[in-house]
Amino acid sequence: MLRLNEVKLPLEHDKAALPAAILARLGIAAADLLGFSVFKRSYDARKRSAVVLIYSLHVEVKNEAAVLARLSHDIHLMPAPDTDYNFVAGGERPAGHSTEPRPIVIGTGPCGLFVALILAQMGLRPIILERGKQVRERTVDTFGFWRKRELNPESNVQFGEGGAGTFSDGKLYSQIKDPKHYGRKVLTEFVKAGAPEEIMYVSKPHIGTFRLVKMVEEMRANIEQLGGEYRFSSKVVDIDIAPGADGGQVRGVVLANGETIASNHVVLAIGHSARDTFEMLHKRGVYIEAKPFSIGFRVEHPQSLIDNCRFGPSAGHPILGAADYKLVHHASNGRSVYSFCMCPGGTVVAAASEPGRLVTNGMSQYSRNERNANSAIVVGITPADYPGDPLAGIALQRDLEERAFALGGSNYDAPGQLVGDFVAGRASTEFGSVVPSYKPAVHLTDLAPSLPEYAITAMREAFPAFNKQIKGYYKADAVLTGVETRTSSPIRIKRRDDDLQSLNTRGLFPAGEGAGYAGGILSAAVDGIKVAEAVALSMAARGK
Repeated sequence: MLRLNEVKLPLEHDKAALPAAILARLGIAAADLLGFSVFKRSYDARKRSAVVLIYSLHVEVKNEAAVLARLSHDIHLMPAPDTDYNFVAGGERPAGHSTEPRPIVIGTGPCGLFVALILAQMGLRPIILERGKQVRERTVDTFGFWRKRELNPESNVQFGEGGAGTFSDGKLYSQIKDPKHYGRKVLTEFVKAGAPEEIMYVSKPHIGTFRLVKMVEEMRANIEQLGGEYRFSSKVVDIDIAPGADGGQVRGVVLANGETIASNHVVLAIGHSARDTFEMLHKRGVYIEAKPFSIGFRVEHPQSLIDNCRFGPSAGHPILGAADYKLVHHASNGRSVYSFCMCPGGTVVAAASEPGRLVTNGMSQYSRNERNANSAIVVGITPADYPGDPLAGIALQRDLEERAFALGGSNYDAPGQLVGDFVAGRASTEFGSVVPSYKPAVHLTDLAPSLPEYAITAMREAFPAFNKQIKGYYKADAVLTGVETRTSSPIRIKRRDDDLQSLNTRGLFPAGEGAGYAGGILSAAVDGIKVAEAVALSMAARGK
């Protein structure tokens, strides 16, 4: 099998164009082409009047070695790498044959889901603990909050089966290095669970919330069939750590109902909003440090504006779908302002998990057919901006979310402002052509008091600058909604590079976004696979 990259064709091409392009690139006769498949498809829209599709293909030919030798100068032709997933050597065991207590996975977001799946596939029968509810019950609670302003602190956008990624755009792409093709394993399992097969080859795959719900349920059923055990509404409130001269050793976890579950291997896949768990770990002496994150607002534009700016006359083409964007501005005060978690054709959602605090996020369905595009516009901050102990970033998040709650009217309405008014420094009093999507409602005000002055100054400078990158982006009646504070975890639960265990607590495996080792569904799931392999190897070593 050969990998042939950079095969470029017009947006509108017929089925015969791909095989014809392969024959031309390889200089072979039609009879020598045995077959091909699309490995990846992306597009180049820099010339809006002539959008180009770019393919990476897997190709079967006669006399493969001769073709490679003849075209050795072509850097875009090579043997196709093996992208199949292989279980870590020494980790696999038939169910019931481990001498170790069963491993525990705390959290059922993308990271915890794949830790549990891989452990189950290796016969290690994990126990999966989730503080929230099953995904369908959680969905009822979340939609109830949006409609009735009734927040359940244990069942919301942040907590419950599927994690925060369930109520998002379901984006499945990342810029992480992935030499072992773990991302391919993630996509393959998602397709088995009901995701559209196109996620295997489109350049920016996404699923959407409603499809994610069904997939999460299917994957749970698979894990249970393999011997995994789910326990919902099972909040971990303490960890039993045996002290030692060279650091502690995990012995189990304590649940809110008082139950203790023994285990020598506990995975922390707790997500970026498990603030009470972070506090417990810090109190227990688990090594934690503050890390950078970002703060800002959500902005909404008409999706049609973004489509036309990006794709010109090709806007609306089914292959291109709803257009996204990525923006960065380095402000004169030294701050970087950038777009984050852009949701084409989506909605801004209430993502609070604590009473009296307000935070936003973005969400799209698979169709991406809502009227507005939304994205977080955020400013990077570092621990120098929130000095103190390792949990100081959490204190800052809470302060900003309390400010937003008060500005919105102290009833979970979000504070909002038109972009033109925000840049001019005046409060907004009425909406223009852009109708905000946030529920329960958006209360127009002045957003300046909701964030530190340096962030407001940098963002006021950024919006006119962004207009140079996307003409029309600086739209006076585009809507800002505050605040966005959960861009990533404000802490890192550091782990060793060799075995992925906590720096000072053996048997504790920090993982995913909450531990500071991922950002997004795909990278969190990939980290889950890595951690599952580390757990399996550790269990095998202890069981000898």
